[in-house]
Amino acid sequence: MDKGWIGIWSPGIGDPTIGGWLTVVLYAWAAWMSFRVLKQERRQRLVMSANEISVWRVLLLGMVALGINKQLDLQSALTEMARILALEQGWYGDRRRYQEAFIVAVPVVGLTALAAMALLVWKAPAPTLWACTGATGLLVFVAIRATSFHGVDEMLGWHLAGLPLNWVLEMGSLVVIGWSARKRDWVRT
Repeated sequence: MDKGWIGIWSPGIGDPTIGGWLTVVLYAWAAWMSFRVLKQERRQRLVMSANEISVWRVLLLGMVALGINKQLDLQSALTEMARILALEQGWYGDRRRYQEAFIVAVPVVGLTALAAMALLVWKAPAPTLWACTGATGLLVFVAIRATSFHGVDEMLGWHLAGLPLNWVLEMGSLVVIGWSARKRDWVRT
């Protein structure tokens, strides 16, 4: 029986572990570093194209939104809404086919997003290109994680160098974004 706000979902702390809170801190750090890049551009200490400014704005907003989502577990609310819709419309029994198609489409969308961002900022300094790469990795990770496909959940529980693979993927992408922003803050063009 559904007892949450949306089906079985209710707002709460989604990942109260040390890893969960460390990830939130990394989202905040990446957002802060992206903000610093934009602040330096506004002070005319960095020269950036309108496209590059747009990319850093999207990164800033994305880091803030995903950091909030990390602990409120809002993607689980979306997953629960999809489950309810699938049950009501009668395609819940066939959901694996849709999940698998989604998982296959995610890398294609991720690579397309990377290509689009790279085209927008092709002549930007390398740190901006690296930030786009980190953002693409994060986008793919978040999209795959949102599918709640059992096999993918198991894979994300694997360990690499003693750390859960989901930590390596999410935190690694955040470190790339934050470090790239820090480097871009230092690169004067």
